[in-house]
Amino acid sequence: MGSSDAGVRAVIFDYGGVLTTPGGAAIRAWTSAEGIDPATFSAALKDWLSREAPPGTPVHRLETGEISPEEFNRALAARLRSVDGGPVEPDGLVQRIFARMRSEPATLELVRLLRDNGVRTALLSNSWGNSYPWHLLDGLFETAVVSGEVGLRKPDPGIYQLTLRRLDLPADQAAFVDDGAPNIAAAEQLGLRAVLHTDPATTRARVAELVGLDV
Repeated sequence: MGSSDAGVRAVIFDYGGVLTTPGGAAIRAWTSAEGIDPATFSAALKDWLSREAPPGTPVHRLETGEISPEEFNRALAARLRSVDGGPVEPDGLVQRIFARMRSEPATLELVRLLRDNGVRTALLSNSWGNSYPWHLLDGLFETAVVSGEVGLRKPDPGIYQLTLRRLDLPADQAAFVDDGAPNIAAAEQLGLRAVLHTDPATTRARVAELVGLDV
């Protein structure tokens, strides 16, 4: 591996949608399998997670650990309807959504490639109270910053700064990979070298360029 012209010594990865298959595909599979009207989920997500969402929505409070997954499941179920207009079962709701997400072998392999070539790696994830497949992730990351454990969530600058403190690196020596544009924008404002993830091949090429790895 050659030295990076940009001085990037560590790459920080998001989890859902980067190290997994796209979240949208999991959501479509879930709404189809359970007969849920997807428009009702989209409306809830817009109200709770869009750029225009006010502070303190149920998603924000779930991601920072202020409410339990069970409380969130009840709040979300109240917003949802089945395609025939009926109610949606709240028990295990988020877990049922995440059960349809699959790990993305190509990006996991990229993390391994970086580690094998001496590039430091970290995980930075907004959690929906879901469990992570640590048996797959074990040994891949120097540190893991999970929003519900630290009481902060992306795009709050504080969670990026916490990750950088754990790595003991300045922002300009780290790259950040995420599939959410607001999270990317916040990282760039702090001076991180940000990579908006759209597909594994494009991300691999851009990350390799940033760290000076010939792939």
